[in-house]
Amino acid sequence: MGSKFRVFYTLPLLFVLHTAAQATGSIHIAAGPDSAEQLQEALITAEAGSTISLAEGVFEFSDGLSLDVPGVTIRGAGMDKTVLSFGDQKAGGEGFLITSDNVTLEDLAVVNTRGDGIKSKGADQISYRRIRVEWTGGPDEKNGAYGIYPVESKNVLVEDSLVRGASDAGIYVGQSENIIVRNSTAEYNVAGIEIENSKHADVYGNTVTHNTGGILVFDLPNLPVMGGHSVRVFDNRVFDNDTPNFAPEGNIVGMVAKGTGIMVMANRNVHVFDNILKNNGTVHVLIATYPNDFDDDSYFPHPRAVVVRDNTYEDGGTDPDGEVGKLIAGITGTPVPDIVWDGVMPLTEWMTWTASEDRIYIAEPDGTTFANLRMIENTLYPWSTSPDRDIADHKGSLTEPKEVALPQLQGQ
Repeated sequence: MGSKFRVFYTLPLLFVLHTAAQATGSIHIAAGPDSAEQLQEALITAEAGSTISLAEGVFEFSDGLSLDVPGVTIRGAGMDKTVLSFGDQKAGGEGFLITSDNVTLEDLAVVNTRGDGIKSKGADQISYRRIRVEWTGGPDEKNGAYGIYPVESKNVLVEDSLVRGASDAGIYVGQSENIIVRNSTAEYNVAGIEIENSKHADVYGNTVTHNTGGILVFDLPNLPVMGGHSVRVFDNRVFDNDTPNFAPEGNIVGMVAKGTGIMVMANRNVHVFDNILKNNGTVHVLIATYPNDFDDDSYFPHPRAVVVRDNTYEDGGTDPDGEVGKLIAGITGTPVPDIVWDGVMPLTEWMTWTASEDRIYIAEPDGTTFANLRMIENTLYPWSTSPDRDIADHKGSLTEPKEVALPQLQGQ
């Protein structure tokens, strides 16, 4: 009697434990002829807490993947070992689309997508760790626009990742808040790293090289989320950004000159410090107003509250490129100064300067060169074309934005 009771009690318990393991355990998928179907099925049937483990090998896809289940981890064997290849992709605007919260992708590669590499939209606590996104044919306007692409999200982490070949931005975070992009490499993209219409972002420890432009902090009109602010760009290596611009015609990054190191456009409370900038042929740091016409009454096109300090500059501005580079060099001569501000301010304020909390502040080591192009004055008074090179006029400081803290990093 006791033995039968134990069997009767144990079988339901095992069933419950097995069901729980399916819900929150690991799903293992090996590369093979059915792996595409197996992975998409796993993404659909996964439960919160599941880990989908992808073995070493190449997984071939003809359609994009999607995940809308929260709390899932997708883990490969390494960014050079587990490769999701979309070279034959027929459908989908991206290789991988994520629309759920608390998702982690790590240790895998996504290559040769027809559109964007990995896109997360409307996600809270999205983490990209040791991810490679690449178009293996090199720079080409037919490549996807974005590599790692969180948009309209919050609590975004991108770390220890690599993106090559994006025809817009390698690592792009747009219309989002609470962002860390760190210890990653962006190369051979139009823009290496771009923070756009976003607030509270830390971009640090990255290597950004052989792009058209290195790191961009932009705010653009006519987007669902406006008013980017509170961005720190620090401790990055931004050098040899020398790839000709290959953005498709009409893209805003198509205006970025080859050889731009760090560019701040129309954003607020941006602090650029402790970076190493070297061999950026047009300009190391460019601070600029949005140059195009717009019909968005809520948009403020001028950069303000920008601090540039304690960076290291070497061998920049010797090969100014494109319309922007030639415009700057026409005013400053060559080599172009390390830091260039176009000097465009609201017409109502250009004569009286701006409020102290909105000014451009520069605190750099001796020998750093600077030019305020005074574009408003040069437009109104074209015979006065001399830039203001007195960096001392811009001494001062502003309170630095707080360090970004992400919930997924608590306890780490």
